[in-house]
Amino acid sequence: MRHNSLERILIEKLQKAIVDVTPGVVVRSYHQGRMICDIQVGHTYPLYDLASLTKIIFTQQTMMKAFDLGLWNLESKVKDFLSDFKFADMKIVELLTHTSGLDWWMPFYKEMPQNIEWAERRQWLYKQINKTDLKKTDKAVYSDLGFIVLGFLLEKFFSKNLLEIWTDTKADFYPNTTFDFHLNNEPMYPTVHYAPTEECEYRKKVMRGQVHDENTWALGGISSHAGLFGSIDDVAAYGLNLRSQLHGIAKYKIKQKTAQLFANRAISREVGDWALGYMMPSLENASCGPFFSVHSIGHTGFTGTSLWYDPTHDLLVIALSNRVNYGRANREYVALRPQIHSWIFEALRRNI
Repeated sequence: MRHNSLERILIEKLQKAIVDVTPGVVVRSYHQGRMICDIQVGHTYPLYDLASLTKIIFTQQTMMKAFDLGLWNLESKVKDFLSDFKFADMKIVELLTHTSGLDWWMPFYKEMPQNIEWAERRQWLYKQINKTDLKKTDKAVYSDLGFIVLGFLLEKFFSKNLLEIWTDTKADFYPNTTFDFHLNNEPMYPTVHYAPTEECEYRKKVMRGQVHDENTWALGGISSHAGLFGSIDDVAAYGLNLRSQLHGIAKYKIKQKTAQLFANRAISREVGDWALGYMMPSLENASCGPFFSVHSIGHTGFTGTSLWYDPTHDLLVIALSNRVNYGRANREYVALRPQIHSWIFEALRRNI
């Protein structure tokens, strides 16, 4: 395969950089909607556990659809739709901006009953979240629990279970992709196609084709905060669709003004770096590096996945890895990820 100059530079740098950091990485980038980089370095695979990219590919996208349909607004409270919800004053936007005060994570998987259907486990989980206490601060605190509650809201909005809602979302926005949840933790394809994640002490095996996140695994592979698997082609389809929505040229079902509303900074820098569901670059140590504009939006995934789009420079960068294969305590990839974005940005700038 012949590579362009940007790809050759990136391959050379990554071959050295990934040693003891991640088994491999797949990187793709688009400038002004045109692909400028498509490389694989190290041991790579067709399909990856996308982890928290699920939050934007599925949950945030479907929340935008519900917003467009008038099913909720920026003043809506969770209790408006979940009448028995414990926290009467919590707004839906607080879930999207991680300012709700819900705990960041809890080990529900340790007690979640496994002798009932996955949908019933979700109801058990709702009751557990409703027993928790808020830890409200003046800072945004990234919360899986907040995005789990968004999943319960989606079920109420659409009067369907979460898997049925995902099926509709996929048909609306990603009809020709291999994106999918693995119901009952059964892989859609032979496991050889999936990047192995971590050797899990709890599950006593290397996770491969089954979701790494323990709570999602205990839920039967279906959740609104994690659980999607997909390829670099799939994540690129999402990213290009996001770009099209923001530019008002999308074929799919989100209004441009809605896409732009959700992509705008929703809280002050003093509180945190969030749009409505999207990460935004922090002033220091942004995962997209120092060159992406302050208007950039994206998200990362615990397994070593990320997507960032900079509307100012019309630059989209996707990186998929399985860095947790070296253990979740391995943090070296956190330093490498912004480097990847900077190498692409700098090479592109030299050619402009």
